[in-house]
Amino acid sequence: MIRIAFDPIYAHPLPEGHRFPMLKYELIPEQLLYEGSITKEQLFSPTPCEDKIILQTHTETYYQKLLQQTLTASEQRKVGFPQSPELTLRERIITQGTLDCCRYAMSQGVALNVAGGTHHAFADRGEGFCLLNDMAVVANYLLDKKIANQILIIDLDVHQGNGTAKIFENESRVFTFSMHGAHNYPFHKEISDLDIPLPDGIDDAAYLALLQTHLPGLVQTIRPDFSFYLSGVDILSTDKFGKLKISIEGCKARDRFVFETLSRNNIPVTVAMGGGYSPDIRTIVEAHCNTFRLAKEIYG
Repeated sequence: MIRIAFDPIYAHPLPEGHRFPMLKYELIPEQLLYEGSITKEQLFSPTPCEDKIILQTHTETYYQKLLQQTLTASEQRKVGFPQSPELTLRERIITQGTLDCCRYAMSQGVALNVAGGTHHAFADRGEGFCLLNDMAVVANYLLDKKIANQILIIDLDVHQGNGTAKIFENESRVFTFSMHGAHNYPFHKEISDLDIPLPDGIDDAAYLALLQTHLPGLVQTIRPDFSFYLSGVDILSTDKFGKLKISIEGCKARDRFVFETLSRNNIPVTVAMGGGYSPDIRTIVEAHCNTFRLAKEIYG
């Protein structure tokens, strides 16, 4: 049974201007339950991640600022959210959700977090609506506990995973692969192990050709024993910020190719949703739900 991390706090209320993009965290599981793609038994609610696990990746000084609510006004502007105890708690729960998904993925092949993919968070600061880097925290945990020896992070959000790239720039056991908009946020890019900058307006065929060219070779060369997949749907042509021309069918084909490649090579994967900012919330939810539907189809 595929397991899915979800907690009501994922949809934590924010100031009015930020409320819309958070609705998807409520609507994704609701839609999947309504259509029968998942059952309530597949959902689990994580607890907050332990401090000691977070501190394997994030600095003590930065983490205490989050706990004590002492981020400066400038630091809050870079994050994009006003600080609050609820927001810090939300990020700790998301991070634990990603960690718990890894345990389930080890036996099932895949597990999915309805939230997560907070790839703009650095060890010592937050950026771009990200406070804690869930995949980085959990990757370091897996390495520390010797649960995994070689990890591949597949980041297909439209924005480069700059925080993740920086955190692992000197860690050979984690390979960071990012396909992202060349002219999109962050405007100062870090250096991933493999970056594929995409031109504005790239279409399905060209996008999928790049993915199909690079991902199988990485799997064969790196030989990871665990993987993370950030399946952002801000690559869609409808996205307000994406600048790409990927259809919802192309986004679905992307997910299928990633899952089939990893499944064929017996590499467990934990999936996090990442971004999505199409004006119609139904488009965002449908694209994200496709990821869950494909996981069910491919992994059973």
